[in-house]
Amino acid sequence: MKLALLDTTVCTDNLGDYIIMDSVRRELTQMFPLHHKLTIPTHEKMGRVSYDIIHRSQYAFIGGTNLLSSNMNRYNQWKVNLIDTLHVRDILLMGVGWWQYQKKPNAYTRYLFSKLLHSNLLHSVRDEYTHTKLNEMGFTNVITTGCPTMWQLTPDHCALIPHEKSDTVVFTLTDYNMDRAMDQHLIDTLLAHYKTLYFWVQGTGDYAYFRSLKNTETIRVIEADLDAYDRLLDREASLDFVGTRLHAGIRALQKRHRSLIIAIDNRSVEISKNTQLPILARNDIPKHLANRITSSWETTLTLPLENIERWKQQFHPA
Repeated sequence: MKLALLDTTVCTDNLGDYIIMDSVRRELTQMFPLHHKLTIPTHEKMGRVSYDIIHRSQYAFIGGTNLLSSNMNRYNQWKVNLIDTLHVRDILLMGVGWWQYQKKPNAYTRYLFSKLLHSNLLHSVRDEYTHTKLNEMGFTNVITTGCPTMWQLTPDHCALIPHEKSDTVVFTLTDYNMDRAMDQHLIDTLLAHYKTLYFWVQGTGDYAYFRSLKNTETIRVIEADLDAYDRLLDREASLDFVGTRLHAGIRALQKRHRSLIIAIDNRSVEISKNTQLPILARNDIPKHLANRITSSWETTLTLPLENIERWKQQFHPA
């Protein structure tokens, strides 16, 4: 048996997509251990081979990133159009989110999704905001599960995450959402409270932006590679994460490191509303960052575990 997996790592310039797809694959492998997972690009237009893979697959999944928007004719990270509706049906959402805060979906978007998305089986979405947007289009077969990257962050897992500040921290910046004053304050605060600082290059423009800021000479740079980041997280037994890259922070949580995500857009804010993901608004860095990182706190996430299990069980009913 085959599964079609619409893969956000193809043609991406953001290593966060690799973190997402790693978790999507892990979950699908647990659910369908004997199925082959055949990948299709999302950031590139589909063609005959992609259509054929979907037709020959038992299910087609698209997972875990903010691919949906209210005006797919004007902004579409998922490169689909009306031609695709002639060939593709029954795509299933798996922890997918909405791109930024927007008005109600327009007529083009409503028609596009009505043709592409499965009309009967349950869709899994990342947050309640995305749930509401799909409801506005008439989709009632939607439940909120959080992002698949968080599905393994159970109470038992989180209980092993330290409460106290480490002497070492890894941080991130975001090339497409810069705030020089706040990001400089972030760096200076971390330098004041940690002995050793690492910077991970998640996006293609992150390093150049990092170098354009001040006081970066003593900071150790981790290569632009997920394996390099994983090696750091695995090697450093005592290490904090603080930064603007959502999935770099979640990866640190997966590896049982205390993490504080600096919220710069709707993604971390909406996820935190549903799960209590530890976040701090970037504008609050001057007033609150030093206190947050020096305080003792417990990572207590509230995952929608029943919804996650309900979404999974529809494929393997008792």
